[in-house]
Amino acid sequence: MKCDLCNKPAVVHEVTISGGTKKEVHLCLEHAQAAGIAIPGQQPANKLLSKFVIGNKKGETAGHQRCGGCGSTFGQIKQTNLIGCAECYRAFEDQLSQLIEQSQFGHREHVGRIPRKMHTPSHNEIRARKLMRELDAAVTAEQYERAAELRDRLNELTTNVEPEPESGPDDG
Repeated sequence: MKCDLCNKPAVVHEVTISGGTKKEVHLCLEHAQAAGIAIPGQQPANKLLSKFVIGNKKGETAGHQRCGGCGSTFGQIKQTNLIGCAECYRAFEDQLSQLIEQSQFGHREHVGRIPRKMHTPSHNEIRARKLMRELDAAVTAEQYERAAELRDRLNELTTNVEPEPESGPDDG
C-alpha cells in the first residue's frame, strides 16, 4: 500500500470510525513522523518492555495498573462507571482525563450544573442567561439587528454589575 501523501510505501495504517463513517489513513515513515504518530518498532525499549513485565512494584500486571488506595483497575472503573477512591484520579489520570474530555464535550474540567445548595444565582446572572438564550435564538434566526441590541444589553448588564444587597435576619 502507498502513502496517501506521496508514492512511498506506507508503514502506518490508521482506521478511524466516527459517527458511523470509516476513515483510513496510510502514511510513509516520513509523513507519520511529521504527523507525530508513534511508529511501531521504533518506540523506546523501556516502553515496549513495560507492556510485557508482569507484577511490578506499583501493582501493575500486564497493563492492568491498580490504584494504590483501593486496588481498583481502570477496567473495573470503566465497566462500573464508578471511581473507587480519590487516589484513582491520580493513578489513572491520563485515562480518566480522556474519558472526562469525551463526556464533557472536549473539556477536561467539569462544565455541568452546579448543585443548587452550592450556588444561588443572582438576579443579574438570571437576566444574563436569559439574554444569552435570546441572543443565540436571534443569531440562529438571522435577526442580526435584534442580536446586536441583545448583545449591547448583555454588555451593559455585565459591565454595570452592582452587588445585590444580602438578605439578613434584620430584613423584614
